[in-house]
Amino acid sequence: MSVKPSYTLAADVLVVGGGSAGAMAAVWAKEVDPSQKVVVFEKGDLKYSGSIARGMDALNIVAVPGVSTPQEYLEACHLTADGVVDDGPSYAMVTRTWDLVQTLTKWGVYFPQDKDGNYEVLQVHPKGRFALTMLEPDLKVKLAQQVYARGCTVVNRVMAAELLVEDGRVVGAIGLNVRTGETVVCRAKATIVTAGGSARFGLPSSGYLYGVFDYPGNTGDGYMLAYRAGAALTGFEHTQRACLIKDVSIPLIYIVTTRGAEVIDGLGDDFSTGKPQVSTMLNRHEEGRGPIHLKLSHLPEDRIREIEEILFSVERPVQERFHKGRGVDFRREDIELWPTDTYLCGGHGMAGLLVNEKAETTVPGLYAAGDTACVHRGHLSGAFVVGQIAAESATAYAKSRPAPRSAGAQVEGFGRKLAGIGQYRGRVGIDEFEYKVRRMITDYCIPPKNDYKLAQAQLWMERLSRQLPEVVGVRGTRDVFKTLEVENIIAVAAISAAASRERKESRWGPYHRRTDYPERDDANWLKHILCRRGEADLDVRLSYKPVERMEVPA
Repeated sequence: MSVKPSYTLAADVLVVGGGSAGAMAAVWAKEVDPSQKVVVFEKGDLKYSGSIARGMDALNIVAVPGVSTPQEYLEACHLTADGVVDDGPSYAMVTRTWDLVQTLTKWGVYFPQDKDGNYEVLQVHPKGRFALTMLEPDLKVKLAQQVYARGCTVVNRVMAAELLVEDGRVVGAIGLNVRTGETVVCRAKATIVTAGGSARFGLPSSGYLYGVFDYPGNTGDGYMLAYRAGAALTGFEHTQRACLIKDVSIPLIYIVTTRGAEVIDGLGDDFSTGKPQVSTMLNRHEEGRGPIHLKLSHLPEDRIREIEEILFSVERPVQERFHKGRGVDFRREDIELWPTDTYLCGGHGMAGLLVNEKAETTVPGLYAAGDTACVHRGHLSGAFVVGQIAAESATAYAKSRPAPRSAGAQVEGFGRKLAGIGQYRGRVGIDEFEYKVRRMITDYCIPPKNDYKLAQAQLWMERLSRQLPEVVGVRGTRDVFKTLEVENIIAVAAISAAASRERKESRWGPYHRRTDYPERDDANWLKHILCRRGEADLDVRLSYKPVERMEVPA
Protein backbone atom coordinates (compact mmCIF):
# COMPACT_ATOMS: atom_id res chain seq x y z
CA MET A 1 0.00 0.00 0.00
CA SER A 2 1.31 3.44 -0.91
CA VAL A 3 0.67 6.17 1.64
CA LYS A 4 -1.06 9.05 -0.08
CA PRO A 5 -0.02 12.61 0.82
CA SER A 6 -1.94 14.23 3.63
CA TYR A 7 -3.89 17.44 3.67
CA THR A 8 -4.11 19.71 6.69
CA LEU A 9 -6.99 21.58 8.30
CA ALA A 10 -6.92 24.17 11.07
CA ALA A 11 -9.61 24.53 13.70
CA ASP A 12 -10.39 26.23 16.96
CA VAL A 13 -12.28 23.10 18.06
CA LEU A 14 -11.93 19.63 16.57
CA VAL A 15 -14.63 17.06 17.33
CA VAL A 16 -13.60 13.43 16.87
CA GLY A 17 -16.74 11.40 16.20
CA GLY A 18 -20.00 12.57 14.65
CA GLY A 19 -22.56 10.57 16.61
CA SER A 20 -25.07 12.10 19.00
CA ALA A 21 -22.50 13.64 21.37
CA GLY A 22 -20.14 14.77 18.62
CA ALA A 23 -22.83 16.33 16.45
CA MET A 24 -24.27 18.18 19.45
CA ALA A 25 -20.78 19.31 20.52
CA ALA A 26 -20.14 20.73 17.05
CA VAL A 27 -23.49 22.54 16.97
CA TRP A 28 -23.02 23.91 20.47
CA ALA A 29 -19.49 25.13 19.82
CA LYS A 30 -20.96 27.25 17.03
CA GLU A 31 -23.81 28.30 19.32
CA VAL A 32 -21.29 29.56 21.87
CA ASP A 33 -19.10 31.30 19.28
CA PRO A 34 -20.39 31.34 15.69
CA SER A 35 -17.12 32.84 14.45
CA GLN A 36 -14.88 29.96 15.47
CA LYS A 37 -13.80 27.18 13.13
CA VAL A 38 -15.24 23.78 14.07
CA VAL A 39 -14.13 20.57 12.33
CA VAL A 40 -15.68 17.11 12.75
CA PHE A 41 -13.93 13.81 11.95
CA GLU A 42 -16.46 11.02 11.39
CA LYS A 43 -15.60 7.43 10.52
CA GLY A 44 -18.94 6.90 8.76
CA ASP A 45 -21.30 9.55 7.41
CA LEU A 46 -22.54 12.17 9.86
CA LYS A 47 -26.12 11.94 8.62
CA TYR A 48 -26.61 8.38 9.90
CA SER A 49 -23.61 7.68 12.13
CA GLY A 50 -23.34 6.74 15.78
CA SER A 51 -25.37 4.51 18.06
CA ILE A 52 -28.51 6.59 17.44
CA ALA A 53 -28.21 6.34 13.69
CA ARG A 54 -31.78 7.33 12.92
CA GLY A 55 -34.50 7.85 15.52
CA MET A 56 -35.27 7.35 19.19
CA ASP A 57 -38.32 6.80 21.36
CA ALA A 58 -37.20 8.55 24.57
CA LEU A 59 -34.66 10.61 26.41
CA ASN A 60 -33.84 8.31 29.33
CA ILE A 61 -32.82 11.14 31.66
CA VAL A 62 -34.82 14.35 31.92
CA ALA A 63 -35.56 16.09 35.21
CA VAL A 64 -39.03 17.35 34.25
CA PRO A 65 -40.08 20.12 36.66
CA GLY A 66 -42.70 18.87 39.07
CA VAL A 67 -42.02 15.22 38.16
CA SER A 68 -38.48 14.48 39.31
CA THR A 69 -35.44 16.26 40.73
CA PRO A 70 -31.66 16.21 40.22
CA GLN A 71 -31.33 14.97 43.81
CA GLU A 72 -33.44 11.91 43.00
CA TYR A 73 -31.30 11.26 39.97
CA LEU A 74 -28.08 11.30 42.01
CA GLU A 75 -29.68 8.88 44.47
CA ALA A 76 -30.57 6.60 41.55
CA CYS A 77 -26.98 6.85 40.25
CA HIS A 78 -25.59 5.80 43.62
CA LEU A 79 -27.77 2.69 43.42
CA THR A 80 -27.04 1.70 39.81
CA ALA A 81 -23.32 2.46 40.17
CA ASP A 82 -23.10 0.61 43.48
CA GLY A 83 -21.61 3.82 44.89
CA VAL A 84 -18.69 4.15 42.45
CA VAL A 85 -19.73 7.43 40.86
CA ASP A 86 -18.64 11.06 41.09
CA ASP A 87 -21.58 13.37 41.71
CA GLY A 88 -20.22 16.38 39.82
CA PRO A 89 -20.50 15.18 36.17
CA SER A 90 -23.86 13.47 36.72
CA TYR A 91 -25.32 16.50 38.51
CA ALA A 92 -24.03 18.91 35.85
CA MET A 93 -25.68 16.73 33.23
CA VAL A 94 -29.09 16.19 34.83
CA THR A 95 -29.58 19.87 35.76
CA ARG A 96 -29.44 20.82 32.06
CA THR A 97 -31.76 18.15 30.68
CA TRP A 98 -34.95 20.22 30.77
CA ASP A 99 -33.22 22.99 28.82
CA LEU A 100 -32.11 20.31 26.35
CA VAL A 101 -35.74 19.37 25.74
CA GLN A 102 -36.54 23.00 24.92
CA THR A 103 -33.62 23.16 22.46
CA LEU A 104 -34.60 19.92 20.71
CA THR A 105 -38.21 21.04 20.52
CA LYS A 106 -37.10 24.21 18.69
CA TRP A 107 -35.29 21.98 16.21
CA GLY A 108 -38.50 20.10 15.46
CA VAL A 109 -38.03 17.07 17.70
CA TYR A 110 -41.41 15.75 18.89
CA PHE A 111 -42.16 15.10 22.56
CA PRO A 112 -45.85 14.05 22.80
CA GLN A 113 -48.12 15.72 25.35
CA ASP A 114 -51.64 14.92 26.47
CA LYS A 115 -54.57 17.33 26.16
CA ASP A 116 -53.53 19.01 29.40
CA GLY A 117 -49.99 19.62 28.19
CA ASN A 118 -48.40 16.88 30.31
CA TYR A 119 -45.49 14.82 29.01
CA GLU A 120 -45.30 11.04 29.34
CA VAL A 121 -42.48 10.27 31.78
CA LEU A 122 -41.74 6.61 32.53
CA GLN A 123 -39.77 5.03 35.35
CA VAL A 124 -36.72 3.03 34.23
CA HIS A 125 -34.38 4.10 37.05
CA PRO A 126 -34.57 2.70 40.61
CA LYS A 127 -35.70 6.12 41.91
CA GLY A 128 -37.65 8.86 40.22
CA ARG A 129 -39.32 9.11 36.81
CA PHE A 130 -36.88 10.40 34.20
CA ALA A 131 -37.55 8.64 30.86
CA LEU A 132 -39.31 11.26 28.72
CA THR A 133 -41.15 9.82 25.73
CA MET A 134 -39.88 11.19 22.41
CA LEU A 135 -41.28 10.08 19.05
CA GLU A 136 -38.71 11.23 16.53
CA PRO A 137 -37.80 8.89 13.62
CA ASP A 138 -35.40 11.42 12.09
CA LEU A 139 -33.52 12.55 15.17
CA LYS A 140 -30.03 12.08 13.73
CA VAL A 141 -31.00 13.69 10.44
CA LYS A 142 -32.25 16.77 12.29
CA LEU A 143 -29.04 16.91 14.30
CA ALA A 144 -26.89 16.58 11.18
CA GLN A 145 -28.86 19.39 9.55
CA GLN A 146 -27.99 21.64 12.47
CA VAL A 147 -24.29 20.77 12.13
CA TYR A 148 -24.20 21.70 8.44
CA ALA A 149 -26.44 24.75 8.84
CA ARG A 150 -24.02 26.21 11.42
CA GLY A 151 -21.11 26.00 8.96
CA CYS A 152 -19.09 23.25 10.64
CA THR A 153 -16.55 21.48 8.44
CA VAL A 154 -17.44 17.78 8.37
CA VAL A 155 -14.85 15.29 7.14
CA ASN A 156 -16.71 12.02 6.60
CA ARG A 157 -15.16 8.56 6.24
CA VAL A 158 -12.16 9.51 8.35
CA MET A 159 -11.03 7.39 11.29
CA ALA A 160 -9.10 9.42 13.85
CA ALA A 161 -5.98 7.35 14.50
CA GLU A 162 -3.71 9.52 16.65
CA LEU A 163 -4.00 12.69 18.71
CA LEU A 164 -1.46 15.42 18.16
CA VAL A 165 0.37 16.33 21.36
CA GLU A 166 2.42 19.48 21.86
CA ASP A 167 4.04 20.47 25.16
CA GLY A 168 1.82 18.04 27.06
CA ARG A 169 -1.47 19.24 25.59
CA VAL A 170 -3.63 17.85 22.79
CA VAL A 171 -3.61 20.01 19.66
CA GLY A 172 -5.63 18.08 17.11
CA ALA A 173 -5.57 14.70 15.45
CA ILE A 174 -4.40 12.64 12.51
CA GLY A 175 -7.03 10.69 10.62
CA LEU A 176 -7.14 8.06 7.90
CA ASN A 177 -9.71 8.16 5.12
CA VAL A 178 -11.10 4.62 5.22
CA ARG A 179 -11.88 4.62 1.49
CA THR A 180 -8.95 6.40 -0.13
CA GLY A 181 -6.17 5.74 2.39
CA GLU A 182 -5.39 9.45 2.51
CA THR A 183 -4.17 10.88 5.80
CA VAL A 184 -5.98 13.95 7.11
CA VAL A 185 -4.43 16.23 9.72
CA CYS A 186 -6.36 18.75 11.79
CA ARG A 187 -4.41 21.11 14.04
CA ALA A 188 -6.77 22.46 16.68
CA LYS A 189 -6.58 24.58 19.81
CA ALA A 190 -8.98 22.21 21.61
CA THR A 191 -10.18 18.68 20.87
CA ILE A 192 -13.35 16.86 21.94
CA VAL A 193 -13.34 13.06 21.68
CA THR A 194 -16.80 11.57 21.14
CA ALA A 195 -15.87 8.44 19.15
CA GLY A 196 -18.11 6.01 21.03
CA GLY A 197 -17.33 3.06 23.26
CA SER A 198 -16.16 -0.42 22.35
CA ALA A 199 -19.11 -2.15 20.71
CA ARG A 200 -16.99 -4.56 18.67
CA PHE A 201 -15.50 -6.23 21.74
CA GLY A 202 -16.95 -9.63 22.63
CA LEU A 203 -18.22 -11.95 19.90
CA PRO A 204 -22.01 -12.05 19.32
CA SER A 205 -23.61 -15.48 19.62
CA SER A 206 -24.63 -15.16 15.96
CA GLY A 207 -20.93 -15.13 15.02
CA TYR A 208 -21.48 -12.01 12.91
CA LEU A 209 -18.68 -9.52 13.65
CA TYR A 210 -20.93 -6.49 13.18
CA GLY A 211 -24.06 -7.85 14.89
CA VAL A 212 -23.49 -5.77 18.02
CA PHE A 213 -25.74 -3.61 20.20
CA ASP A 214 -24.06 -0.25 19.57
CA TYR A 215 -22.65 1.29 16.39
CA PRO A 216 -20.40 -1.43 14.86
CA GLY A 217 -17.77 1.14 13.88
CA ASN A 218 -17.02 1.65 17.59
CA THR A 219 -13.82 -0.28 18.35
CA GLY A 220 -12.56 1.72 21.31
CA ASP A 221 -10.96 4.34 19.05
CA GLY A 222 -11.81 7.22 21.38
CA TYR A 223 -10.53 5.36 24.42
CA MET A 224 -7.23 4.55 22.75
CA LEU A 225 -6.69 7.99 21.23
CA ALA A 226 -6.85 9.53 24.68
CA TYR A 227 -5.01 6.70 26.46
CA ARG A 228 -2.05 7.02 24.09
CA ALA A 229 -2.04 10.78 24.70
CA GLY A 230 -1.71 10.20 28.44
CA ALA A 231 -5.33 10.50 29.63
CA ALA A 232 -6.78 8.35 32.43
CA LEU A 233 -9.47 5.76 31.76
CA THR A 234 -11.80 4.39 34.43
CA GLY A 235 -14.59 1.85 34.87
CA PHE A 236 -13.06 -0.69 32.50
CA GLU A 237 -13.88 -3.56 34.83
CA HIS A 238 -17.58 -2.77 34.21
CA THR A 239 -18.04 -5.29 31.37
CA GLN A 240 -21.60 -5.11 30.13
CA ARG A 241 -24.08 -7.54 28.71
CA ALA A 242 -27.81 -7.28 28.15
CA CYS A 243 -30.71 -9.47 27.06
CA LEU A 244 -31.87 -8.26 23.66
CA ILE A 245 -33.62 -9.66 20.59
CA LYS A 246 -31.90 -12.91 19.61
CA ASP A 247 -29.51 -12.68 16.63
CA VAL A 248 -29.97 -8.95 16.09
CA SER A 249 -29.16 -7.37 19.51
CA ILE A 250 -31.83 -4.69 19.22
CA PRO A 251 -33.40 -3.24 22.37
CA LEU A 252 -37.14 -3.12 23.01
CA ILE A 253 -37.64 -4.31 26.61
CA TYR A 254 -38.63 -1.02 28.25
CA ILE A 255 -40.75 0.00 25.28
CA VAL A 256 -42.91 -3.11 25.53
CA THR A 257 -42.87 -3.85 29.28
CA THR A 258 -43.96 -0.32 30.20
CA ARG A 259 -46.94 -0.96 27.90
CA GLY A 260 -47.98 -4.27 29.43
CA ALA A 261 -45.80 -7.00 27.89
CA GLU A 262 -44.95 -9.96 30.10
CA VAL A 263 -41.40 -11.25 30.72
CA ILE A 264 -41.33 -15.05 30.80
CA ASP A 265 -38.48 -17.51 31.23
CA GLY A 266 -38.01 -20.83 29.44
CA LEU A 267 -39.86 -22.73 32.17
CA GLY A 268 -42.92 -20.55 31.78
CA ASP A 269 -42.41 -18.41 34.88
CA ASP A 270 -43.72 -14.86 34.45
CA PHE A 271 -41.43 -12.43 36.28
CA SER A 272 -42.87 -9.19 34.95
CA THR A 273 -43.56 -7.61 38.35
CA GLY A 274 -41.60 -4.37 38.67
CA LYS A 275 -38.98 -3.14 36.25
CA PRO A 276 -37.29 -6.10 34.51
CA GLN A 277 -33.68 -6.33 35.68
CA VAL A 278 -30.91 -7.34 33.29
CA SER A 279 -29.22 -9.21 36.15
CA THR A 280 -32.35 -11.32 36.71
CA MET A 281 -32.65 -12.20 33.02
CA LEU A 282 -28.96 -13.09 32.71
CA ASN A 283 -29.05 -15.18 35.89
CA ARG A 284 -32.09 -17.14 34.73
CA HIS A 285 -30.44 -17.80 31.39
CA GLU A 286 -27.23 -19.03 33.05
CA GLU A 287 -29.27 -21.24 35.40
CA GLY A 288 -30.79 -23.06 32.44
CA ARG A 289 -34.11 -21.24 32.73
CA GLY A 290 -33.75 -19.51 29.38
CA PRO A 291 -34.38 -18.37 26.84
CA ILE A 292 -36.21 -15.32 28.14
CA HIS A 293 -39.08 -14.19 25.95
CA LEU A 294 -41.52 -11.31 25.82
CA LYS A 295 -45.24 -12.00 25.47
CA LEU A 296 -47.48 -9.37 23.84
CA SER A 297 -50.32 -11.58 22.54
CA HIS A 298 -52.55 -10.82 25.54
CA LEU A 299 -52.50 -7.08 24.85
CA PRO A 300 -55.38 -5.29 23.10
CA GLU A 301 -54.91 -4.52 19.41
CA ASP A 302 -54.55 -0.76 19.91
CA ARG A 303 -51.67 -1.29 22.38
CA ILE A 304 -49.88 -3.70 20.02
CA ARG A 305 -50.22 -1.18 17.21
CA GLU A 306 -48.78 1.52 19.46
CA ILE A 307 -45.77 -0.69 20.22
CA GLU A 308 -45.29 -1.53 16.54
CA GLU A 309 -45.42 2.14 15.60
CA ILE A 310 -42.62 2.95 18.05
CA LEU A 311 -40.44 -0.04 17.21
CA PHE A 312 -40.82 0.08 13.44
CA SER A 313 -40.68 3.82 12.82
CA VAL A 314 -38.76 5.39 15.71
CA GLU A 315 -36.54 2.94 17.61
CA ARG A 316 -34.94 0.97 14.73
CA PRO A 317 -36.96 0.51 11.50
CA VAL A 318 -34.99 -2.66 10.64
CA GLN A 319 -37.01 -4.41 13.36
CA GLU A 320 -40.03 -4.62 11.09
CA ARG A 321 -38.09 -6.46 8.37
CA PHE A 322 -36.41 -8.69 10.96
CA HIS A 323 -39.61 -9.83 12.65
CA LYS A 324 -41.40 -10.35 9.33
CA GLY A 325 -38.44 -12.40 8.12
CA ARG A 326 -38.74 -14.61 11.20
CA GLY A 327 -42.50 -14.87 10.79
CA VAL A 328 -43.08 -13.18 14.15
CA ASP A 329 -46.43 -11.47 14.66
CA PHE A 330 -46.71 -9.97 18.14
CA ARG A 331 -50.36 -11.05 18.25
CA ARG A 332 -49.38 -14.72 18.10
CA GLU A 333 -45.64 -15.25 18.70
CA ASP A 334 -43.38 -14.23 21.56
CA ILE A 335 -40.13 -12.29 21.07
CA GLU A 336 -37.12 -14.35 22.07
CA LEU A 337 -34.27 -12.61 23.90
CA TRP A 338 -30.67 -13.74 24.28
CA PRO A 339 -27.61 -12.50 26.21
CA THR A 340 -25.56 -10.15 24.09
CA ASP A 341 -21.84 -10.11 23.56
CA THR A 342 -19.73 -8.26 26.14
CA TYR A 343 -19.08 -4.57 25.44
CA LEU A 344 -17.67 -1.46 27.10
CA CYS A 345 -19.59 1.79 27.10
CA GLY A 346 -19.85 5.04 29.03
CA GLY A 347 -23.39 5.93 27.98
CA HIS A 348 -25.01 2.66 29.07
CA GLY A 349 -22.45 1.91 31.76
CA MET A 350 -19.33 3.49 33.22
CA ALA A 351 -16.31 2.61 31.08
CA GLY A 352 -14.68 5.71 29.68
CA LEU A 353 -12.37 8.63 30.02
CA LEU A 354 -12.23 10.18 33.47
CA VAL A 355 -13.91 13.59 33.14
CA ASN A 356 -15.05 16.25 35.58
CA GLU A 357 -18.19 18.38 35.55
CA LYS A 358 -16.65 20.51 32.75
CA ALA A 359 -16.03 17.45 30.53
CA GLU A 360 -12.29 17.98 30.97
CA THR A 361 -10.06 14.89 30.81
CA THR A 362 -6.75 14.62 32.66
CA VAL A 363 -4.85 16.02 29.64
CA PRO A 364 -5.01 19.76 28.83
CA GLY A 365 -6.84 20.61 25.63
CA LEU A 366 -8.72 17.30 25.56
CA TYR A 367 -12.42 16.90 26.39
CA ALA A 368 -14.77 13.92 26.14
CA ALA A 369 -18.50 13.26 25.86
CA GLY A 370 -20.93 10.52 24.94
CA ASP A 371 -20.01 6.86 25.25
CA THR A 372 -16.31 7.79 25.31
CA ALA A 373 -16.66 9.61 28.63
CA CYS A 374 -17.36 8.13 32.05
CA VAL A 375 -20.53 9.96 33.04
CA HIS A 376 -22.43 7.13 34.66
CA ARG A 377 -25.24 5.81 32.44
CA GLY A 378 -25.78 9.14 30.75
CA HIS A 379 -27.58 7.54 27.79
CA LEU A 380 -28.71 9.86 24.99
CA SER A 381 -29.42 12.74 27.40
CA GLY A 382 -25.83 12.53 28.62
CA ALA A 383 -24.48 12.43 25.09
CA PHE A 384 -26.31 15.64 24.21
CA VAL A 385 -25.77 17.56 27.44
CA VAL A 386 -22.16 16.57 28.08
CA GLY A 387 -21.52 17.31 24.41
CA GLN A 388 -22.79 20.83 25.09
CA ILE A 389 -20.66 21.15 28.22
CA ALA A 390 -17.57 19.93 26.36
CA ALA A 391 -18.22 22.47 23.61
CA GLU A 392 -18.44 25.32 26.12
CA SER A 393 -15.27 24.24 27.92
CA ALA A 394 -13.33 23.62 24.70
CA THR A 395 -14.38 26.98 23.27
CA ALA A 396 -13.22 28.84 26.37
CA TYR A 397 -9.91 26.95 26.35
CA ALA A 398 -9.35 27.56 22.63
CA LYS A 399 -9.73 31.31 23.11
CA SER A 400 -6.80 31.28 25.52
CA ARG A 401 -4.42 29.29 23.32
CA PRO A 402 -2.29 30.19 20.30
CA ALA A 403 -2.51 28.18 17.10
CA PRO A 404 -0.56 24.89 17.34
CA ARG A 405 2.80 24.56 15.66
CA SER A 406 3.42 22.25 12.70
CA ALA A 407 3.06 18.56 13.57
CA GLY A 408 5.38 17.34 10.81
CA ALA A 409 7.37 14.85 12.87
CA GLN A 410 4.30 13.17 14.36
CA VAL A 411 2.60 13.02 10.96
CA GLU A 412 5.69 11.47 9.40
CA GLY A 413 5.80 8.88 12.16
CA PHE A 414 2.18 7.98 11.51
CA GLY A 415 2.93 7.68 7.80
CA ARG A 416 5.71 5.21 8.56
CA LYS A 417 3.31 3.19 10.70
CA LEU A 418 0.79 3.00 7.85
CA ALA A 419 3.50 1.99 5.43
CA GLY A 420 4.57 -0.75 7.81
CA ILE A 421 1.02 -2.09 8.13
CA GLY A 422 0.77 -2.09 4.35
CA GLN A 423 3.70 -4.54 4.27
CA TYR A 424 1.97 -7.21 6.37
CA ARG A 425 2.15 -10.29 4.15
CA GLY A 426 0.75 -13.09 6.28
CA ARG A 427 -1.86 -15.62 5.17
CA VAL A 428 -4.62 -14.71 7.64
CA GLY A 429 -7.23 -12.11 6.67
CA ILE A 430 -7.83 -9.29 9.12
CA ASP A 431 -11.49 -10.32 9.55
CA GLU A 432 -10.45 -13.85 10.53
CA PHE A 433 -7.93 -12.42 12.96
CA GLU A 434 -10.55 -10.11 14.51
CA TYR A 435 -12.84 -13.12 14.96
CA LYS A 436 -10.08 -14.90 16.90
CA VAL A 437 -9.39 -11.83 19.05
CA ARG A 438 -13.02 -11.36 19.95
CA ARG A 439 -13.53 -15.06 20.63
CA MET A 440 -10.72 -14.90 23.17
CA ILE A 441 -12.25 -11.77 24.71
CA THR A 442 -15.54 -13.66 25.08
CA ASP A 443 -13.73 -16.66 26.56
CA TYR A 444 -11.76 -14.74 29.17
CA CYS A 445 -13.12 -11.20 29.76
CA ILE A 446 -16.79 -12.10 30.09
CA PRO A 447 -18.27 -12.42 33.61
CA PRO A 448 -18.23 -14.41 35.80
CA LYS A 449 -14.54 -13.66 36.28
CA ASN A 450 -11.68 -15.05 38.34
CA ASP A 451 -7.97 -14.34 38.60
CA TYR A 452 -6.84 -17.23 36.41
CA LYS A 453 -9.37 -16.37 33.71
CA LEU A 454 -8.34 -12.71 33.64
CA ALA A 455 -4.65 -13.62 33.59
CA GLN A 456 -5.39 -15.75 30.53
CA ALA A 457 -7.08 -12.75 28.94
CA GLN A 458 -3.93 -10.68 29.45
CA LEU A 459 -1.76 -13.50 28.13
CA TRP A 460 -3.86 -13.89 25.01
CA MET A 461 -3.96 -10.18 24.26
CA GLU A 462 -0.15 -10.02 24.52
CA ARG A 463 0.14 -13.06 22.24
CA LEU A 464 -2.33 -11.72 19.69
CA SER A 465 -0.65 -8.31 19.71
CA ARG A 466 2.65 -9.99 18.76
CA GLN A 467 1.01 -12.20 16.13
CA LEU A 468 -0.90 -9.42 14.36
CA PRO A 469 2.02 -8.18 12.19
CA GLU A 470 3.31 -11.72 11.69
CA VAL A 471 0.25 -13.61 10.45
CA VAL A 472 -2.12 -11.00 8.96
CA GLY A 473 -2.01 -10.13 5.29
CA VAL A 474 -2.99 -6.57 4.32
CA ARG A 475 -4.36 -6.16 0.82
CA GLY A 476 -5.59 -2.59 0.61
CA THR A 477 -6.88 0.49 2.42
CA ARG A 478 -9.76 -1.36 4.06
CA ASP A 479 -7.39 -3.85 5.66
CA VAL A 480 -5.17 -1.04 6.94
CA PHE A 481 -7.89 0.70 8.90
CA LYS A 482 -9.31 -2.64 10.02
CA THR A 483 -5.87 -3.48 11.40
CA LEU A 484 -5.88 -0.20 13.35
CA GLU A 485 -9.30 -1.16 14.72
CA VAL A 486 -8.10 -4.61 15.80
CA GLU A 487 -5.09 -3.04 17.53
CA ASN A 488 -7.56 -0.95 19.52
CA ILE A 489 -9.77 -3.95 20.36
CA ILE A 490 -6.77 -5.88 21.70
CA ALA A 491 -5.53 -2.98 23.80
CA VAL A 492 -8.98 -2.21 25.25
CA ALA A 493 -9.37 -5.87 26.23
CA ALA A 494 -5.97 -5.83 27.95
CA ILE A 495 -6.96 -2.69 29.87
CA SER A 496 -10.28 -4.24 30.89
CA ALA A 497 -8.61 -7.43 32.06
CA ALA A 498 -6.03 -5.50 34.09
CA ALA A 499 -8.70 -3.35 35.79
CA SER A 500 -10.95 -6.36 36.41
CA ARG A 501 -8.08 -8.34 37.90
CA GLU A 502 -7.24 -5.44 40.21
CA ARG A 503 -10.78 -5.05 41.58
CA LYS A 504 -10.83 -7.99 43.99
CA GLU A 505 -14.55 -8.02 44.74
CA SER A 506 -17.88 -8.46 42.97
CA ARG A 507 -19.80 -5.29 42.05
CA TRP A 508 -22.45 -4.11 39.57
CA GLY A 509 -24.37 -7.38 39.52
CA PRO A 510 -23.51 -9.42 36.41
CA TYR A 511 -21.05 -6.84 35.02
CA HIS A 512 -18.19 -7.57 37.42
CA ARG A 513 -19.03 -10.82 39.16
CA ARG A 514 -15.96 -12.65 40.43
CA THR A 515 -16.28 -16.23 41.63
CA ASP A 516 -13.04 -15.95 43.64
CA TYR A 517 -14.22 -12.72 45.35
CA PRO A 518 -18.02 -13.16 45.40
CA GLU A 519 -18.85 -10.35 47.86
CA ARG A 520 -19.00 -6.59 47.41
CA ASP A 521 -16.29 -4.93 49.53
CA ASP A 522 -16.99 -1.24 50.16
CA ALA A 523 -14.27 -1.03 52.82
CA ASN A 524 -11.55 -1.57 50.22
CA TRP A 525 -13.09 -0.99 46.79
CA LEU A 526 -15.53 1.93 46.97
CA LYS A 527 -13.24 3.85 44.61
CA HIS A 528 -12.31 4.28 40.97
CA ILE A 529 -9.55 2.28 39.33
CA LEU A 530 -7.67 4.50 36.89
CA CYS A 531 -5.79 3.09 33.90
CA ARG A 532 -2.94 4.96 32.22
CA ARG A 533 -0.53 3.92 29.49
CA GLY A 534 3.02 2.95 30.41
CA GLU A 535 5.72 2.28 27.82
CA ALA A 536 3.33 0.49 25.46
CA ASP A 537 -0.42 -0.04 24.96
CA LEU A 538 -0.49 -3.27 26.95
CA ASP A 539 1.63 -1.81 29.75
CA VAL A 540 -1.34 -0.72 31.86
CA ARG A 541 -0.46 1.41 34.90
CA LEU A 542 -3.14 1.28 37.59
CA SER A 543 -3.97 3.75 40.36
CA TYR A 544 -6.97 4.68 42.51
CA LYS A 545 -9.18 7.71 42.94
CA PRO A 546 -11.78 8.19 45.70
CA VAL A 547 -15.37 8.83 44.71
CA GLU A 548 -16.40 12.47 44.93
CA ARG A 549 -19.61 13.54 46.62
CA MET A 550 -21.18 16.99 46.60
CA GLU A 551 -23.75 18.98 48.51
CA VAL A 552 -26.76 19.24 46.26
CA PRO A 553 -28.76 22.48 46.47
CA ALA A 554 -32.22 21.99 47.93
